[in-house]
Amino acid sequence: QVQLVESGGGLVQAGGSLRLSCTASGSISRINYMDWYRQAPGKQRELIAVITRGGSTNYADSVKGRFTISRDNAKNTMYLQMNSLKPEDTAVYYCNANVDLHNYWGQGTQVTVSS
Repeated sequence: QVQLVESGGGLVQAGGSLRLSCTASGSISRINYMDWYRQAPGKQRELIAVITRGGSTNYADSVKGRFTISRDNAKNTMYLQMNSLKPEDTAVYYCNANVDLHNYWGQGTQVTVSS
């Protein structure tokens, strides 16, 4: 199993930046890839960024060029650097780790962007 703990959410003005962290513990060596999702009120959960075991990354069009996913293997931590934030980025952000056919989720962290 894998346990994920997120941090770094908060309230920021439009145009500002935040960095989210997701620290993993447990069967870390078995993680195939990790990603960030977000869910705005009344909307479905949306995949926004992925980082594979090999370090390849991919982004949703809605965040491409503004958000950067990365990881620090020594700290067992994945990050989401969010720049040029917009009010439509307001959501609960979740990290996810894929191990074999299982997905493990963090508890979520709220990001609110004011206009």
